[in-house]
Amino acid sequence: MPFDDKTEAPDDKALAKGLGKSKALWDGIVGHIRGTYVPVTEAWGFYKAWSLRLKRKDRTVLYLLPGDGGFRCAFVLGAKATEAARKAKLPKAVLKAIDDAPVYAEGRGFRFEVRTAKDVVTVKTLAAIKMAG
Repeated sequence: MPFDDKTEAPDDKALAKGLGKSKALWDGIVGHIRGTYVPVTEAWGFYKAWSLRLKRKDRTVLYLLPGDGGFRCAFVLGAKATEAARKAKLPKAVLKAIDDAPVYAEGRGFRFEVRTAKDVVTVKTLAAIKMAG
């Protein structure tokens, strides 16, 4: 696993090497969040592997979790955002991830693989739903 060395957060070079072709999808998401939810802060954190948290002020928009040749996106949605997501035209696998997610005080936490441009559209839709609430 290329992103499990807790002594060094990934830089752009490491991301390009580890993510491969999916680096363009990663960059598209980060660029969209930076441009849409100004001001955005980015912070790398390590638990079992590295994740990038994108925040607007004190509110986390999403997490990106790099892996070998690809990455996952994670959201935590409150009750209103969860209902809005269920009404949105999202892929069945994402809706299932939302429905299967455990419910915590801060909301439902779920993640999904980002493999295609269509998945990037799903990420943008979920970010808009989350930030509208």
